[in-house]
Amino acid sequence: MLKVEQRKELGAERRAPFECIALLLQGGGALGAYQAGVYEALSEAGIHPDWVAGISIGAVNSAIIAGNPPEKRVEKLRGFWELVTNDVLGRWMPDFLTSSMRGDWLRGLLNQVSANSAMLGGVPGFFTPRRPPPWLRPMGTIEATSFYDTAKLKSTLESLVDFDRINAQETRFSVGAVNVRSGNFVYFDSTTHTIGPEHVMASGALPPGFAAVEIEGESYWDGGLVSNTPLQWVLDSAPRRDTLAFQVDLWNARGGFPGNLAEVQTRQKEIQSSSRTRANTDQFKRAQRIRNTVAALLERLPDDLKGEPNAKLLRSIADRKVYNMVHLIYRAKAYEGNSKDYEFSRLSMETHWGAGYHDTVRTLRHPDVLKRPTNLEGVAVFDLERDDRG
Repeated sequence: MLKVEQRKELGAERRAPFECIALLLQGGGALGAYQAGVYEALSEAGIHPDWVAGISIGAVNSAIIAGNPPEKRVEKLRGFWELVTNDVLGRWMPDFLTSSMRGDWLRGLLNQVSANSAMLGGVPGFFTPRRPPPWLRPMGTIEATSFYDTAKLKSTLESLVDFDRINAQETRFSVGAVNVRSGNFVYFDSTTHTIGPEHVMASGALPPGFAAVEIEGESYWDGGLVSNTPLQWVLDSAPRRDTLAFQVDLWNARGGFPGNLAEVQTRQKEIQSSSRTRANTDQFKRAQRIRNTVAALLERLPDDLKGEPNAKLLRSIADRKVYNMVHLIYRAKAYEGNSKDYEFSRLSMETHWGAGYHDTVRTLRHPDVLKRPTNLEGVAVFDLERDDRG
């Protein structure tokens, strides 16, 4: 494994030939430490995003990244994830048990204890249970609509994120949320909004755990209710630019057939929360092929036809922009069950962080990840699981 200094030097020598480097972060609660590990590896490789976009916990990680200078981002991410996790499992789980069958069984049991602790007692710097509970609150009040209060998250964001930096647009920032009344999916983007903690919290306000967040007279819930990835928002953005996109997913759409009801619940959550990135990518490839083909045809038109209204209309969709899409997916361990997204132990956080870091280091070894694609679509997709690289 290269030393940090060597990785930084290597990254400085291979600035990607793209107009935009985008980091896209999915929702997934406690699993979000995987995204922090991904960012650490990218940072060490000298790859700093021009645009970060997230949903739910991905919105929190995105805010910490966009709201700090590059040299402080990993430190601030580490600060957040150490704040919201506890070290109970590390004290109860001897190292020699973690790699054995018995260790997997015990780790699964302790993980569930840790998840129950978060559910009953809340998470430091994040959320606390409502007391009295919502069903004992007056109907029509915000306290009656959720099990937890996220006031602590607002304080945490204000301590870790420089929102003036986000609004200065040094790094573009986007988070998705759902309007409770209309059901419409909206993005709060630093190019169109003045971003504050409430926009990040709205993106992660997953009911019925968390209450809707009010912004400018409207109430918003977690964007994952409609789409758990900001991929489409980035791909559809205008003006179009040559883009290197790192899509970081916390839920794997692929999995085995469940053997009991607990596994059914886990698999159901994985499927519902996954981004279906491969299907979206295939559709995008087809659209790109059409754009490139139209651009080629327009170049061959006689000069007297290039000013025709139909030609002008076609020119509005034609371009030769290219996209590299790097897909990184957290793959849950055998002992992780249905509660893995609210299991906030320090031991699990370190496991998730390390997985994100090493998956990214392995992916960046591919010689073409940072090269412009040359195929007809102008799109190259890199998938660690599908490509099976070591």
